[in-house]
Amino acid sequence: MTGEEGGGFAREAERVVYDGHIIEVVVGTFRGPDGTTFDRDVVHHPGAVSVVPLLDDGRVVLVRQYRAPIDDWLLEIPAGIRDVDGEPPEQTARRELAEEAGYAADSVELLISFQNSAGFSDERVDVFLATGLTEVPLDLQGIEEQHLTIETVALADVPDLIARGVLTDAKTVIGLLLALRRQDA
Repeated sequence: MTGEEGGGFAREAERVVYDGHIIEVVVGTFRGPDGTTFDRDVVHHPGAVSVVPLLDDGRVVLVRQYRAPIDDWLLEIPAGIRDVDGEPPEQTARRELAEEAGYAADSVELLISFQNSAGFSDERVDVFLATGLTEVPLDLQGIEEQHLTIETVALADVPDLIARGVLTDAKTVIGLLLALRRQDA
């Protein structure tokens, strides 16, 4: 939202301070409802998709992948950046599911779109539920993906895995809890 839609807040200008391969960092100048201007650092991100691959037996397919920004491994749902111009999010989700987890889906349904870190980034993550899975060849991209492992867990075990700190990735927690809620409905 901008201007009146934003409760009187408006974006006035942006100055690019870093233009990288995936992200762009800007200093944005904004105007408040009282006319005061202020600057904020903003990370522009093309967005991402993630997929909850639900097998017919109630297990979900997860990937354990090294994540350089935190210098650690995460157990998470397959995901990827929306880095193909014009590719619809559902198609990106299907592509990432095949590349990372080795599955094609009969059905891919949007569970939620959420803002990952709205305090500094415009990244939006679309989370899909994939069902009717069949195995396809993996197509691992990049060094991290080439070293990932694929694991399955029972969807019913997800709340315990979250409570024990086994699952800590936001998109994974959100996606799995929504898939569990849908299954219980």
